[in-house]
Amino acid sequence: MSLSKTLYEKDLYPEIENARETSYGADCLELVEDQYQRGLMDRRTFVRALGLLAAMPMASLSRPATAATQQLMIVNWGGISRPAYAKAFGAPYEAATGIKLEQDGSGPLPAKVRAMVQSGKVIWDLLDFDASKALVLDREGLLQPIDYDIVDRNKVYPGWAYHAGVAFYIYSCVLCFDASKFPNAKPNSWKDFWDVERFPGQRAMRKTPEGQIEACMMAAGRSIKDVYPIDLDLAMAKVKELKSHLVAWTTSAQSQDVLRNGEVTMCNLWHSRAGALYKESSGRFDWTWNQGLMNVDVWSVPKNNPAGPEMAMRFIAFAQDPERQVELLKLIGNGPVNPAAAALVPDDLKKFDPTQADHRAVQAELNPEWWNAPSGKGDKSNDTLAREMWLDALSS
Repeated sequence: MSLSKTLYEKDLYPEIENARETSYGADCLELVEDQYQRGLMDRRTFVRALGLLAAMPMASLSRPATAATQQLMIVNWGGISRPAYAKAFGAPYEAATGIKLEQDGSGPLPAKVRAMVQSGKVIWDLLDFDASKALVLDREGLLQPIDYDIVDRNKVYPGWAYHAGVAFYIYSCVLCFDASKFPNAKPNSWKDFWDVERFPGQRAMRKTPEGQIEACMMAAGRSIKDVYPIDLDLAMAKVKELKSHLVAWTTSAQSQDVLRNGEVTMCNLWHSRAGALYKESSGRFDWTWNQGLMNVDVWSVPKNNPAGPEMAMRFIAFAQDPERQVELLKLIGNGPVNPAAAALVPDDLKKFDPTQADHRAVQAELNPEWWNAPSGKGDKSNDTLAREMWLDALSS
């Protein structure tokens, strides 16, 4: 069995695959809708946020055969069917270049990319997904190498310009807490998260292990620079220590709700959700950047994309504009990947930006190479083994 199949085939691990589909990219769209429905975002801001997230409905599941067609098809998680989505991300690019952007919101699952490229029936030009998936598909020869003569490596933080994927935005897993429950001292580390005597109450962690087993390593004493390689046995032992105080969240909306309804006093969740809680509660729900875990979503281009690689690369270069990246931070909390954006972030938004210098300095970085590496146990990758062990630890 190939490494890629052990990672992502739905028929092998349906429960894991369903949980994985709550990706950060998908969650951005869900969070925008949630803020709009709660009256925390006006309609105009809602439309702008959806636009920057490329969240318009898919125009078609087929592409014209002619190479002369001036359009790009981006696949992401933008499948929520609302009229506002029609005013999408493509407007600035289309105005600047005359090239029309179409969106397919059905989700950039690797199995779909694999089937398209191997069959010679590619309908997507750009993929917006996490770096781990890009590494898998690149090793299979299914992605176009990023043309760094067009895309600027210097407009991405070091380490996030991959061979066949370049970072689009940054997000973090952080420790969020109910400050009203801790009037004397605020939790500031994963060690504090595990300390139920000093900081009483239930905790919540995600039902899938990314961002969670790294927290286990830091709770066990690993520094942010020494999180990897993960000791899976140690990580599972740590989570079992907390088991009687632990709630597992499946959807990101649940990660907020368990705090809102008082079921837990602390939660490991995405920083964008923590920021939204902070704003709606006027600071009752807060978080620490200390020992957060940064990760990125990337742009990738499938082999034999209909518009051709150069057109796709030029769009990626267009999306590196620091002002547009700051706009995305303003609307939904996604961290800019262009280092030049940090100086453009207004003072009142710096708290919410994972890429501010003092925030980056205290966070670890997710290592997609470790997640995709063979585990040494049969033909399982670290990813597959970690998921199996994590689910077992939570359910045993």
